[in-house]
Parts: sequence; C-alpha cells; structure tokens
Amino acid sequence: MREPTTPETVVKTYSDSISQPSLTLPALACDSHVHVFGPRIRFPYAPKRRNTPAEAPKEALFALHRRLGIARCVIVQSVTHGYDNSVVEDAIVAGAGNYLGVALVPLDVSAAELRRLAARGFRAVRFHFMKHLAGGHEVNDVVAFTPRLAEVGMHLQVHFESELVHTVGPRLLKSAVPVVIDHMGRVDATKGEQHEDFSALMRLMESARMHIKLSGIDRIESTARAGSGYPQGVRLAARLLRHCPDRCVWGLDWPHPNHTHIPDDGELVSALTRIAPTPELLERLLVINPQALYRFA
Repeated sequence: MREPTTPETVVKTYSDSISQPSLTLPALACDSHVHVFGPRIRFPYAPKRRNTPAEAPKEALFALHRRLGIARCVIVQSVTHGYDNSVVEDAIVAGAGNYLGVALVPLDVSAAELRRLAARGFRAVRFHFMKHLAGGHEVNDVVAFTPRLAEVGMHLQVHFESELVHTVGPRLLKSAVPVVIDHMGRVDATKGEQHEDFSALMRLMESARMHIKLSGIDRIESTARAGSGYPQGVRLAARLLRHCPDRCVWGLDWPHPNHTHIPDDGELVSALTRIAPTPELLERLLVINPQALYRFA
C-alpha cells in the first residue's frame, strides 16, 4: 500500500520498465481505456483535484503502445484535468485517426460544445458515481442527459462502485444511448463469481444496450501485486467475455492513477492469453468490438 499523500504530493503511477508480453497482439489491436496527464505547462491540472499524478504525456503513451503492439486507443479524460478536455483532444490529433476520446462535461454543457467534441473524435461522455472522486452525479440526471448524447452520436460511459450495480445499474437500462461500464463494475474479485454484485453485473450485461471494459484485473483484487498474474481478476474477465462476447472491450488503464500499486503493463497484456484464450475471442475483444463501438476511421 502506498504511503498517504496530500493533494500536492506528486505521485508516479506507472513504470518505465515493463516485461515483454507473452503474446503478439492482432493487427489493429485497441487499448480502450487510458489517460494522459500533462505536460502541466501546456495542460494545467484541475485546481480542485484530490491528488497529483506525475505527468504521463501522450509521447509516453505512444511509446508504450508501440512497444506492446497496440495500434488503436481510446483516451479517457481524467478528473485530474477536470472539464478541460484539451489534453485528450491534443493526443487525438497527434494520433492521426488511431486515437479517439471520451470526454468529461458538466450536465449543462452547451449543445455547441457537445457537437464540437464529437467532431474532434470524442465518442462518449463519462460520468462517475465513485465516493473517492470529486464531481459525482445522480444517475437519474445522467440518464436524462443521454438524449443529448444521441443527438451527436456519442454513447455513455460510467464508473461506479460495485454495490451500486444493484441501484445505479437498472436505471442505466433507460439510457437513450449505449452504456459502457468501466473496470468490470469494480466488483471484488476475491469474493468470486457467485457474489451478489458480480451476479447482478452479469444480469445487467444481458441487455444489448450494455457494454463493459475488461480493464482493471489489477484493481479488483484487493490484495493483488504486480507479478501475481491477477488470477481472480482474470477469472471474472474471462467469464464476462464468455457471457457477452460482442460487448466487451479491453484496456490497460495506463498510467494507473489512484491505485494500490504500479502494475506491469506487459503483464496485463500477457493476461489476455487467459482472458481471451482463442484467436477468435482475442480478435473480437481487441479489434472487432472496439471498431463497432468507437467507429475508428
């Protein structure tokens, strides 16, 4: 466990030294969940942030993806930068069509700004219901907002704590647009497949409107450490992929903010051999599903 920090303590959240993955990814493989931070001289951090991650600029992300054989990516705006989505927009431009974005906006965002973001390569807007993060929303307000996303061709991405799957989850079924759930609903993998939270998540995923990110195998094991292989997180990810193979995407969650440890990104890629153990499943998870959901050019 990391030592306690103040909001101004700069914390390095990713490693520059990673293992070599045990598999070669398919052409056009997509990492569907990362963030970028800074450089702060161009893209200042939000004044009211609760922590200060070290800079993780687009150049570091691009280099990581080249090393891992990842060709496409979806960058998710972080609360570290608040509602100023320019850091992600800059990376989208530099990505030359292979990098798209998910924005953060207030519920009263203007129609003109939503249209502008959609035109600039943002495919979704993200809202969270996490107690440890500032700026959470009420789910009914978010669902009421979704017709505005439909007007500009965006979908909804949500991040919630596992117990909220029983209350927030059913309300999301009323969304006017597809819904993408972050990090496997943050279920506790140590409690297994039969736990009520994971069972409720599986029921929720029976709806064709719901999609899920098989990211965070390293987050949902409460005692996990790099080098462990994250077997409990892998088990739940593989189960979800078997359950709804057409509506799962995958991501590293680099540079791993708000974490208990620094994962090895090579190890996270290697875990795909157990999450998607056949070439057909791997192609669907990394290429076919992201293309359908995010509409790369």
